[in-house]
Amino acid sequence: MNIHEYQAKELLKRYGVAVLDGYVAWTPDEAAAAAHKLPGSVYVVKAQLHAGGRGAGHFTDDPNGKGGVRIAHSIDDVRAAAEAMLGHTLVTHQTGANGRPVHRVYVEAACDIARELYLSLLVDRVSGRVTMIASTEGGMEIEDVAARHPDKILRTAVDPASGLSGFHARKLAYGLALNGAAATAFSRLLPGLYNAFTSLDCTQVEINPLVVTGDANVVALDAKVAFDDNAFFRHPEVEKLRDEAEEDPKELEAAKYNLNYVALDGNIGCMVNGAGLAMATMDIIKLYGAAPANFLDVGGGATKERVTAAFKIILSDPNVEGILVNIFGGIMRCDVIAEGVVSAAREVQLSVPLVVRLEGTNVDLGKAILANSKLPIIAADNLADAAGKIVKAVQEGS
Repeated sequence: MNIHEYQAKELLKRYGVAVLDGYVAWTPDEAAAAAHKLPGSVYVVKAQLHAGGRGAGHFTDDPNGKGGVRIAHSIDDVRAAAEAMLGHTLVTHQTGANGRPVHRVYVEAACDIARELYLSLLVDRVSGRVTMIASTEGGMEIEDVAARHPDKILRTAVDPASGLSGFHARKLAYGLALNGAAATAFSRLLPGLYNAFTSLDCTQVEINPLVVTGDANVVALDAKVAFDDNAFFRHPEVEKLRDEAEEDPKELEAAKYNLNYVALDGNIGCMVNGAGLAMATMDIIKLYGAAPANFLDVGGGATKERVTAAFKIILSDPNVEGILVNIFGGIMRCDVIAEGVVSAAREVQLSVPLVVRLEGTNVDLGKAILANSKLPIIAADNLADAAGKIVKAVQEGS
């Protein structure tokens, strides 16, 4: 689960991470009132979205105008910036071409920036350790830095047995060319980030940029925090921060049925049991010249009702031009999948090609259910056959 910048900063502040003063606002008047509470006479108004690249983005009704991060030199400027953002749709490189509506803004005190750095914490799946990634190239997408300047990426992992130590802070501070008061400030900030990461069961904490101010303080100027949903039973207060308006409605619907669903931007809907098989299915769709519209793992214990729900969720995506069902029945029985597919296809009046590949437990019964349904379901013998048939059917129908 992701949260907004202002929510992330509120959490990090509790762990001693230095952030600027700021307030969230839902109306232009609230934004102006927030500015009145802040020190100084220069402010920053930030659109709150679960997407990066806000400053470089544009609003659909003003494609040549300013983005979602604006500097304001007066209270009136703050109100004007909020009016230009609230209720309008912001497009960034992470929102897609349709963009997302802005429902709230964050009004923050301006900052005297001397340097911009990058810092993030995540779990390295190879080592199984919390790893800190830092760079002197703050403000840039870390993927671009890694591609163009890999030598400017610093990495250090934390042994879970011994935890974070002063060594880690000194190593990163040296690599970031921090010294004196700035190095001391960084050494205070890093333990707070690490404690927040581990205590809140985060999957990622990203500070971009992490800035060194004119008076040598080190401040999190932006903050993105993502959490492991499976740990919410330990953190009900974190789960309350969820903003469903920022999430894909299809993914929210899938969560109600305990379906593992992720929307993608292709045209072939996929329904598979098992994450590994789902990844292989998406790969082979790409190999045959099309693109998957989703990742959907129905799991090993899916019922007929869950399969029907999964089918409906796939078809609710207007980009889907065909569906590939790929099931290897172990715990999951092929006849249950077949009954769910038939039930859903009849209920939604299937209008796109459907290819089904079944193998494993009760496969013959499953195939019989599909064949006797009298529905235009295309049977496949193996994964390659299934991918070839669905791509061909979609191409012929377009």
